[in-house]
Amino acid sequence: MNALVYEKSIPRYLASALAARLDRRRFFPRVSPLRLAEVPFDPPAGWVRLKTLMCGICGSDLGLLKGHESVLLEPYASMPSVLGHEIVAVVEQAPAGSGFSAGQRVGVEPILPCETRGLPPCRFCAAGDYNLCENFLRGELPPGSFLGFNAKAPGGMAERTAAHPSRLFPIPDQVPDETAVLLDSLASALHPVLVHFPTDADTVVINGMGILGQHAVRALRLLGSKARIVAVARHGFQAEAAKDGGADVVLRSPGRKELGEAVGATFVPTTLGGGNLEGGADIFFDCAGGSRALEQGLLALRAGGTYVMVGTTARISGADVSSLWFRQLRVVGSASYGHATDPRTGRRVRTYDVALELLSSGTYPTQGLLTHTFRLADYARAFTAAFDKRGHQSMKVAFDLRT
Repeated sequence: MNALVYEKSIPRYLASALAARLDRRRFFPRVSPLRLAEVPFDPPAGWVRLKTLMCGICGSDLGLLKGHESVLLEPYASMPSVLGHEIVAVVEQAPAGSGFSAGQRVGVEPILPCETRGLPPCRFCAAGDYNLCENFLRGELPPGSFLGFNAKAPGGMAERTAAHPSRLFPIPDQVPDETAVLLDSLASALHPVLVHFPTDADTVVINGMGILGQHAVRALRLLGSKARIVAVARHGFQAEAAKDGGADVVLRSPGRKELGEAVGATFVPTTLGGGNLEGGADIFFDCAGGSRALEQGLLALRAGGTYVMVGTTARISGADVSSLWFRQLRVVGSASYGHATDPRTGRRVRTYDVALELLSSGTYPTQGLLTHTFRLADYARAFTAAFDKRGHQSMKVAFDLRT
């Protein structure tokens, strides 16, 4: 089958990292470890075989191609691997008893926890928190926590892929492929929203109005939150989309004083360091990541507030974190999705189920979220569009394999 394959090559990885430093808005296919190739299709036994319809490009794919991924996460991937985990597909062949049949359209939850590895559930999987599985390095599959980062479990940037039956979600007929391809990115933003759902009296900052930030704004509103949402965007088109999604205030790359005013904090001048903030937001969802965002988030929170790292960050340098100690803040990460409490019912639910429910509701504002689609053969153009958000005004970029 035709597929985008990422091969382990230290020289090419380092060359890609250097190229990204020189020009972070371009993709350099000649030095990248990524190639378009014909590869055999040999999925694990008992898995459902799928024909790929669409596959989105995730920030983790971009981080890998830029050489920005943490070296500590290397053991949680195996190469060579077919990239892509934001998958909409149609069933080609399903094992008896799987609950699926040929011709059925599905979304794929790409995590590879105990159940997919032929292992009894670890303590986290048993509790429904399979995003924290302790066995991503063990079992019948090679190391790798996700489809697309596993040598035996191919991702969706290919003509065909496969998934364990427990990872498949039937897509309702009324949901077009162009909406269904947003399912995985929505689930990634929805999970921290469910885990840290604000009260109606709270002020919430959502930093970074790429696809994760846009989903976070929309998810809060569709789940009934009346919290005051302050969205922080870098680009104008992102700011407009945030307004459309339901943000109360949208700021464009604000300074400390402007951010402080938006969250009800008092700006306190300092002789050096640019000033401090007293008071502020209750929750800061950081969907962008990076040293500046971390420092900004800690400054923008009131005493006892919560900073949630949604966008991945490998390294932090130069950030003043004194507010973390002085105000007794809580800093937590959010890794993909599992189970969480639905604020509407108080029941523990699977995040992917809620994400699919929201997308299927007919009221979820998807306009402007999927901005670009490309054929697999045009992968260099696709990754360039995903890298260069400002130049291409790209939000979610996806491969279309339907023709």
